[in-house]
This record gives sequence, C-alpha cells and structure tokens, in this order.
Amino acid sequence: MMSEELVGYFGFGSLVNKDTLRTSYVDIITASLRGYSRHWQARSTKIFGNNISLLSIHEDTECTIKGMIVFDLLTNLPLVDEREERYSRHSLKREQLEVSAGVELPEELYVYIANEVDNNHDDGALLQSYLDAVMQGFNNEYGDEGVKHFVDTTKGFDRDVILDRESPLYPRSVQLTNEEINLFDDELKRVGVIGF
Repeated sequence: MMSEELVGYFGFGSLVNKDTLRTSYVDIITASLRGYSRHWQARSTKIFGNNISLLSIHEDTECTIKGMIVFDLLTNLPLVDEREERYSRHSLKREQLEVSAGVELPEELYVYIANEVDNNHDDGALLQSYLDAVMQGFNNEYGDEGVKHFVDTTKGFDRDVILDRESPLYPRSVQLTNEEINLFDDELKRVGVIGF
C-alpha cells in the first residue's frame, strides 16, 4: 500500500482502546506525544442534570503522554472526523512523536483536540462507562503502569462521576473483568474522583 493512502492519528483517550475503533484501520501501535498533557474539559451536553466532561490535551513542555497511533486509510478520515465530532483535527509533526525504532509513519499525522465551548464549566461530571473504555485501553497496551500513567498525566479528576457501568451511556462501552474493575476504581479513588 502506498504511504500517501495512509494517515496516522494519535489517540490519547478512548482511541487507545482497539475495541472502540469503528473503521477498517490498517494498524495500531503504541506511541508517545511530547509536550502535551491531558485534561478533563466540560461540554454542554447534560446527562442526569450534569454537564459531562471529555478528555482533551493542552501544551505542557514538561510532559509526554502515552497513547496509540492508528494507521488508517485516508478515505476513512471523514468517518473518524464524524466519530470525533466534538473535536477538531490538528496536524502533528513527526518529531513530536516517539515510536519504536524502525517504524515508518505516514506523511499525514493528526491528533484530535476538544473544541472549546461557550460556557466551559469546570464541574462537568465524568462518565464511568467512558472512563472504563479509556482505562481498559491503557491497561491492555501498557499494563497497570499504563493506567497509573493515564491518571497521573490527566488534570482535573477531582469531580463527580456518573456511575453508569451497569447501563452504559457511552456508545462504545466495553466489558470489564473483576480485576479491571478493582484496578480502575482504586486508581480513581486515589486521585479524588467524587463518588467512589
């Protein structure tokens, strides 16, 4: 396949979990993005009377975040844009990414950054089913330390959580093992998520 037929996009949240991907992607590999950290950003949608927060990233020269690069067909990019409807696609430079030696990246590299909202409430609640999908992705790819890395490089965990694990509201929800449940909940308690 010609390299110009491929694009790469860096996943730092739910895109880390292969089970949430909805295109016929070509490959997905572990990678790190230099100069950014994650944060929770409220959005205008309300569930159970709460504003909901989503993950985004911001520049932070002291931080490097782990994630995944999805190698996908250029023709699939509109589908990814649709999936990431609350995000804007931003170009990345090759030198911003750390990958294993010998990995050849596509020419076009992107990351999706959450759109700002008019009233960016700081108190937007976390959605447990979304957290489960994100944390499972980090656990699958990086193990327990990956889950801890995700939590430690994400600002703003000290907020309420909507406990929807049994009846997931997140459209790409995942099934968890008891071991995953214990690990994820313990990490969220450690960083002060309200409701655990």
